[in-house]
Amino acid sequence: MKARVIVTLKNGVLDPQGKAIEGALGGLGFGDIGSVRQGKVFDLDLSATDKAAAEAEIAQMCEKLLANTVIENYAIEID
Repeated sequence: MKARVIVTLKNGVLDPQGKAIEGALGGLGFGDIGSVRQGKVFDLDLSATDKAAAEAEIAQMCEKLLANTVIENYAIEID
């Protein structure tokens, strides 16, 4: 079973890397961008066969390691 975890900063949390990317894109001539927020993507290959159990296990991974839940949100996609 394959899963993807998308981790993004919560609204209101400053994103200096996103701002730097936004400035660099503007400098490269991509001026139509209003703002950039940077995040992380984790692709997981699981041996689990039960989707609900896999999602619960991945949520624990996010809570314990993959995301800093004080400043980040996460979303889980399972195929």
